[in-house]
Amino acid sequence: MSNVKEYKFWFVTGSQFLYGPEVLEQVAADSKKLVAALNDSGKLPYPVEFKTVGVTAENITETMKAANYDDSVAGIITWAHTFSPAKNWIRGTQLLNKPLLHLATQMLDKIPYDTIDFDYMNLNQSAHGDREYAFINARLRLNNKIIFGHWGDPAIQEQIGKWMSVAVAYNESFKIKIVTFADKMRNVAVTDGDKIEAQIKLGWTVDYWGVGDLVAYVDAIDSHTIDDLYTALQDKYDFVRGDNDAAKYEHHVKYQLREYLAIKQFMDEKGYSGFTTNFEDLVGLEQLPGLAVQLLMADGYGFAGEGDWKTAALTRLLKIVGHNQATAFMEDYTLDLRKGHEAILGSHMLEVDPTIASDKPRIEVHPLDIGGKADPARLVFTGRTGDAVDVTLADYGDEFKLISYDVTGNKPEAETPYLPVAKQLWTPKAGLKAGAEGWLTVGGGHHTTLSFAVDSEQLRDLANMFGLTYVNIQ
Repeated sequence: MSNVKEYKFWFVTGSQFLYGPEVLEQVAADSKKLVAALNDSGKLPYPVEFKTVGVTAENITETMKAANYDDSVAGIITWAHTFSPAKNWIRGTQLLNKPLLHLATQMLDKIPYDTIDFDYMNLNQSAHGDREYAFINARLRLNNKIIFGHWGDPAIQEQIGKWMSVAVAYNESFKIKIVTFADKMRNVAVTDGDKIEAQIKLGWTVDYWGVGDLVAYVDAIDSHTIDDLYTALQDKYDFVRGDNDAAKYEHHVKYQLREYLAIKQFMDEKGYSGFTTNFEDLVGLEQLPGLAVQLLMADGYGFAGEGDWKTAALTRLLKIVGHNQATAFMEDYTLDLRKGHEAILGSHMLEVDPTIASDKPRIEVHPLDIGGKADPARLVFTGRTGDAVDVTLADYGDEFKLISYDVTGNKPEAETPYLPVAKQLWTPKAGLKAGAEGWLTVGGGHHTTLSFAVDSEQLRDLANMFGLTYVNIQ
């Protein structure tokens, strides 16, 4: 995954001085044991570090302030082992600008009926300590996450891990920079949006660079580097010449590799994590980037076509959530409306991400009338089966909304010999009719991010962290 730093999470346990120093020592020991078990579970994508037992407003506030200014800390996980007076948490929680997870758990997963006494009750008061703590978070109108259950349960550990991935994406969102080579496609409405509001709300920076600036990079790429990459890719993809003569095929594929190396160098030098192209402005380029874009998306960069910076940034963001697994820029193209066959065929002119491929992608060269340039090389493959989400971000003028529905990915019922592009079939779990009507009613766009690695709970968590309205069509 390109340019995502190593993160960790701090664990802060709530208690108070009322029960004496021995209880506080036990709270700390139990917390360390809990954290060690989480780290050893294999369910968490990032490590957890026990930080402190929060017993006063002062030490809680200092801990939250320290988390804010430690760039390696992606968020805070809290737990009330004993009763923890929630007024102590107010100032620190108000200052915290990192994601917050309240893990409502207790040390044992059962009631020890044969040995329980009031010392045990004082030490293990999570049942009402967590309620006291949760109240103040609700009173502060926080967008925090709550997970209830025993910390040793693998399902709970997995839920924590999924939240961690969202929290890291939230932090990384404020580093997302998108370069638009040319502007958006003329006269298209849904791909437009307020870049200033996106930077304020989501942290995204969107910069325009002329195609000529990219062409200078394309022309400067060393041919030996291209040759080496051409050879290396033969182990990963099938090279299918088709009706092209050998010289034409090799030239067209190598030109896409030239574009790939140039765009990558441009973005890496200038700190960009995603980009857009526009077939209406290709002056100085031989081909519309196709294979080049697909290779960059496989590397973890965000992308969307026709200048759609919102979807390019969203794709980058969800690739971080999904650890760059099976997450792709997508577009609804055509429908199967027959009873019992209802489905959407998604694709694009060229640029479908190979992380969703179910077969070995083939590098092919075919004509493309759109753009008026030479025949572009592209990866051709069939998408996968399984549960996925289809997601878009819409700008309504007064707010952004994150819109999604759960879908079932399928393979096409037959071969498509005259459609030499990558493709993915899916059906909304709400049903094609209900799903489409819901999508159209809320104004969801035709450019989306399709992910088999992200789920709707994570999307809701992401929207909550940003304070966005989340519309999940069911």
